[in-house]
Amino acid sequence: KPNAEVAREELLKFYEGKTAKWQIPDDVVFVEAIPIGATGKILKTRLREQLKDYVLPTAATIEKDNE
Repeated sequence: KPNAEVAREELLKFYEGKTAKWQIPDDVVFVEAIPIGATGKILKTRLREQLKDYVLPTAATIEKDNE
């Protein structure tokens, strides 16, 4: 829905019980815009470049963020 908001935790929890545990992603990353090419396909190389410095959260970093 336009202008809808969802939190990372809500999105991951939504999949619990609806799909196999191994199909649920380890994390969700929100981006301002997904790079799209002239044919309408996602430009995965540009998306990877945007997220190259992203580090998957660990229990320690999540706990630190909650303090």
